[in-house]
Amino acid sequence: MRSKLLIIPLIIIFVAVYYFLGMDYLKQCQEQEALTSQIIEVTQTLRQIPQPPRDLEQRLAAAQANLAAEQSTFPNNINSTEVIDTILELADNRKVKVISLVTQPWSAEVVGEHDYYVFRLNIAVMGEFSQLLAYLNKLEKGDYTTLIIEALNVTRVTEQPEEEAIPEKALLISANLKLAIYSYSPISD
Repeated sequence: MRSKLLIIPLIIIFVAVYYFLGMDYLKQCQEQEALTSQIIEVTQTLRQIPQPPRDLEQRLAAAQANLAAEQSTFPNNINSTEVIDTILELADNRKVKVISLVTQPWSAEVVGEHDYYVFRLNIAVMGEFSQLLAYLNKLEKGDYTTLIIEALNVTRVTEQPEEEAIPEKALLISANLKLAIYSYSPISD
């Protein structure tokens, strides 16, 4: 009888252990099914992603070379006095009269992801139409590759200045220009 009493607790312990192990096994089977399902979904999604181009390395190298070339043309230091002298000299060479020139101090500006310094000028000029066109063309394609004309206001001059002898049929133009020159860092006057 005593042996029967010892066997009953052992059977109860055995059934309890079997129950817990069985339940754990069922949980693991359910988790395995869920993970298998997720793996199948991810595999199908990965198959839908197109393969990268074979020349990706070459395209990256070309893009980096183009970026380096563009950055090397971007001026590092620009002296504002030299800018003003160049603009006045260009006007003189193209027979355009500078009526007024107003500058603003260098200011920091964010363009895209980069910080730049900007030197802005407001210039009023006067001259014959062809001379003014030559002047504007030389400004844009001249020494400062980062010079841009932000605004241009053109009016026809009806009265000729007294100090200049301009042919009667010449078309005299007055223009107000807003210029900006971008640089990585400025050099003050």
